[in-house]
Amino acid sequence: MTQRTLYIAAYDISSDARLRDALRILKGYASGRQKSVFECFLSPAERQGLLGEVRGVIDPIEDRFLLVRLDPRGKVRVRGRANRPTDPPWFYVG
Repeated sequence: MTQRTLYIAAYDISSDARLRDALRILKGYASGRQKSVFECFLSPAERQGLLGEVRGVIDPIEDRFLLVRLDPRGKVRVRGRANRPTDPPWFYVG
């Protein structure tokens, strides 16, 4: 099994078109997100793939992209209180 490492990815992109492209890319790698910050568990190959795809989308002069590896020994701390989902057990789409 491939060893994955936890990363936090964040971006600040000035163009709406590039922003949509970056969002599409990051959604493919992320396990969670809040606005423009994403939680990604990546293998070394996935990390390289993500960086290559983002590099092809952003403008290095106008945009910013940050990928930070988190220390796996760090203690998890949370703020706030979780709320149960209020969605019904099924949806009808017709």
